[in-house]
Amino acid sequence: MKSRDALIRASTFDLAEKRRKLTDLDGMMAEFRRMALDLEQQIEAEHVRTGVREPTHFAYSSFAKAARKRCDNLLESVADLSRKRDTAMADVTAAEDDVKRMQLAGDRASEERPHAGRRPSRNRLMGVGTPSRSA
Repeated sequence: MKSRDALIRASTFDLAEKRRKLTDLDGMMAEFRRMALDLEQQIEAEHVRTGVREPTHFAYSSFAKAARKRCDNLLESVADLSRKRDTAMADVTAAEDDVKRMQLAGDRASEERPHAGRRPSRNRLMGVGTPSRSA
């Protein structure tokens, strides 16, 4: 019984860790999207300031080029994190199923053995007080 409880606790801890990882991925994705939006606004402000919007123009701002590249990299990172989030979500679902299965198995086992955890008495083990069959 103790090993089952320890296994359930370990699985519950694993589930909590996977949920934390999922939350971290969501936070990173939100932060990267916010950073990309800020860069888009800065690029637009640079376009207004310089009056040049065409990246291939010889007078195009080097700041706008660098900001565009960084923004693209951030959006690519968001797409990568989204794929990792899908995998992490599947891991969380599998871990939840495992914990439920273990808890149900533990509940079933305790229902089948109502005297689980009780040791038989010494007298009963030694056969004291039971009628003997040799007579």
